[in-house]
Amino acid sequence: MTASPSVALVALALLVFCTGSLSLACNPSQDSARKPSSLVPAPRTDEWAVAREKECIRRARESAPARLVFVGDSITQSWEDPGKAAWDAHLAPLGAVNLGNSGDRTEHVLHRLAEAPLTRLEPEHVFILIGTNNLGHGSSNAAETLAGVRAVAETIAAQCPEAAVHIIEIFPRGEAFNAMRGDILQINQALRAWVAAQRNPRLSIHAIGDAFVSSDGTISKDLMPDALHLTPKAYGMWAEAVLRIVAG
Repeated sequence: MTASPSVALVALALLVFCTGSLSLACNPSQDSARKPSSLVPAPRTDEWAVAREKECIRRARESAPARLVFVGDSITQSWEDPGKAAWDAHLAPLGAVNLGNSGDRTEHVLHRLAEAPLTRLEPEHVFILIGTNNLGHGSSNAAETLAGVRAVAETIAAQCPEAAVHIIEIFPRGEAFNAMRGDILQINQALRAWVAAQRNPRLSIHAIGDAFVSSDGTISKDLMPDALHLTPKAYGMWAEAVLRIVAG
């Protein structure tokens, strides 16, 4: 006996509904797939960055307890190159560890923190500077970048409950006014509001990058030769700011 058209339509609807329900039940990862990439931990896949990622994970797993830990991207990694003199003079004597990897976005830092929590380092201070590559690589918009930076700070605060966690506001970039500067300013503004709302004396935020901007809105090549990365002079300014923060 052939089913009537109405019965066939009902059966088809039930099949589609059940198939969809089964698909959701079998794919719990779909919820995480809806998250922005800035919140989904991800390892580096670009060959030039994999070795450094492994080195950062090794440092987190094997270094002796460190009073200061720096987490970030190429601007943090470059404490070891243009920032080396300032690091050696001001930060190394305090027992600092550099966990910066060039090109990192918030999702890469979240991956590293999952692979090698900072707990065993027993830091007194953790400095976070991350997010510019989420914007610069176009992988995240301002709201998604904000969420990623917050997730990094929350993860570190959970891993190191006795540490002072210092968010460094994303540094300005570009020689003069530009749209990305606007995104950065909005993210930093929201981060300040979020930190204030936490009412956590161990969580703070610092606008160190403001000192890199001239009164006309430009950024001198004396501080950022490519309008993104820092010169030795700028690292000296950053180191002096860190010393003031640590001194309380």
